[in-house]
Amino acid sequence: MDQAVPEVFTGSFTQQEPIPEEAIEAAVAVMRHGRLHRYNTVPGEAGEVALLEEEFAAAMGAKYCLAVASGGYALGCALRAVGVAAGDRVLTNGFTLAPVPGAIAALGAVPVFVEVTEDLVIDLDDLAAKAEASGARVLMLSHMRGHLCDMDRLMAICDTAGVTVIEDCAHTMGAAWRGVASGRHGRLGCYSTQTYKHMNSGEGGFIVSDDAEAMARAVLLSGSYMLYPRHRAAPPVEAFEAAKWVTPNVSGRMDNLRAAILRPQLARLSEQCAAWTARYRVVEEGLRDLPGLTLIARPEAEDFVGSSFQFLLPDWAPEAVQEVVRRCAARGVEVKWFGAEAPVAFTSRYDSWRYAPAQSLPRTDRVLAGLLDMRLPLTFSLEDCAVLARIIRAEVSAVYQRGA
Repeated sequence: MDQAVPEVFTGSFTQQEPIPEEAIEAAVAVMRHGRLHRYNTVPGEAGEVALLEEEFAAAMGAKYCLAVASGGYALGCALRAVGVAAGDRVLTNGFTLAPVPGAIAALGAVPVFVEVTEDLVIDLDDLAAKAEASGARVLMLSHMRGHLCDMDRLMAICDTAGVTVIEDCAHTMGAAWRGVASGRHGRLGCYSTQTYKHMNSGEGGFIVSDDAEAMARAVLLSGSYMLYPRHRAAPPVEAFEAAKWVTPNVSGRMDNLRAAILRPQLARLSEQCAAWTARYRVVEEGLRDLPGLTLIARPEAEDFVGSSFQFLLPDWAPEAVQEVVRRCAARGVEVKWFGAEAPVAFTSRYDSWRYAPAQSLPRTDRVLAGLLDMRLPLTFSLEDCAVLARIIRAEVSAVYQRGA
């Protein structure tokens, strides 16, 4: 009797949805009039960037918003805006992507890595200990791969220690903790609109805050010159008076073309977030109760956006984890391993960021050694996601049964 042919997935893990037609029309209109620079407007015209900032601030429930050239620029700008300087220690997650510690190191500041838990969030006990021991006065909190920690407890720890929180929300635009939007717990929240994020302008980002002093500095840093009165979601002009004399121009403005592409996407962000999470739940259900595999717990207080999926193969030998990755790839499923000794594509470990001092994070090491990650683009259907789960389940089971 012939054996059944194994399923093979043929979808692309890097193919995003097309830009909406209304966004294309808005972008063409900008190209036709040629005023791409955010401050190149005619009398009575707000400009696409200024309108987008106003709309994004309202969507996030923030007083102020600044649109910038990239999510990485947003991180560096936010650090400068709260006064981080060369030699300062800045706390951040041991599990994150390279732009986060990179933004710290680019200022000449020193990343201090905090352990991660099996739920892929910052270890709050380790955070409390390192806030006291390091003397750091800023935490750049990465909501890595869309996982929110207990934000109430985190803010209590940081408030007690006198630590300013900057939130990296590159993976959590549209998410919330107990109804409070991601990016709205700390002093500033930073977002990305790079292609694989929740809105797509190729590159781009936002900073939001209710803090007039910090946001005035951020606007000046971004390259506003003395044109800040043209912003519609910036602090009042008096907030700029002292800062305008002492804040360097580190230009990183968003342009009207990208803003035009983003405004229609923002209008449907909630719908998109729900669609991602529906796909996440299909994969989660397909992998539930699989021996050798641990799913990541999602707290009831967390309103997450499931644009990527993570699972753990705890205490597996590295060769066995690599075998799962290889077997899945042979069937068209791209899963990334965060435990490799050398950086691969966007995955890297804290010990590969050698611009930071060497640090010991044994709990994080154990988590990353068994951590696998998979994108869930909205070009995948719910049935596609069921196929992904079946393939992963079969290959994890095959390797596990042989003795992982």
